[in-house]
Amino acid sequence: MVAVAFVVHPERPVAAELAARAGKWLEARGHTVTRVVDSIHDEEGFDDDVVDLAVSLGGDGTMLRTVAIAAGRGIPILGVNLGQLGYLTEVEPSALEHALERFVTGDYVIEERMTLEVRITRAGSSSASETGPYLVLNEAVVEKTLSGHTVRLRTSIAGRPFVTYLADGLLVCTPTGSTAYNLSARGPILSPGLRAIVVTPISAHMLFDRTIVLEPRQWLRVEVAEPRAGVVVIDGVSVAQLEPGDAIECREGPDDARLVSLGHRDFHDILRSRFHLADR
Repeated sequence: MVAVAFVVHPERPVAAELAARAGKWLEARGHTVTRVVDSIHDEEGFDDDVVDLAVSLGGDGTMLRTVAIAAGRGIPILGVNLGQLGYLTEVEPSALEHALERFVTGDYVIEERMTLEVRITRAGSSSASETGPYLVLNEAVVEKTLSGHTVRLRTSIAGRPFVTYLADGLLVCTPTGSTAYNLSARGPILSPGLRAIVVTPISAHMLFDRTIVLEPRQWLRVEVAEPRAGVVVIDGVSVAQLEPGDAIECREGPDDARLVSLGHRDFHDILRSRFHLADR
């Protein structure tokens, strides 16, 4: 018997309908549905429920929310694509019951995806007053707050000063997140099974505007320098404004995201489809 929790996109009625349909399918076979979580407004997550599988019903944004509340507990995550592209999701809605049947019979594999751990530190504050940690599957971004202006971002790698960027922002992502905002910022595409920290400047106003790729043990500090403030965006959600002297610290997360794979989706096939990479 397995216990399943559903994380649904609240603005897509089909997500709630799918959760209800799949819940009946599970209960008819002796399994349990622990809860249905609103992917946007539910802050309690799974509480202390015993959950063997988290099913994300939405797009990649819903998957990111599901990872945020499940990864720290080691819960496998199955993504059902109700969005546009679905880099992260595994199955289409029509195949949900089949996917659940394969999970309960053990006919699946787990893809371990690296995460980042991000903490916010305030100027002159002690570690006791840090904000976080935030678990990140795609990216953390420090970016400007004022249109038409840049932000100065002072960086260090593993405690050693590196460079101060003058840019619209600086993006720090995982290999999984390399196909998200990083791709739009002309950063490199990494296979999602790699372990690395990708650092990409956004519209840098300087000669050094290239991405750097760090080993996962090489944690990164990004401090907002005078004169303007910045904002921190984590997996698409704005979480805090940073005043000059405030910083974020990004390092390899302690918990991987455990994504259920049924073996029929290939990362490079998705890239070919996304960019219409037909043979010439």
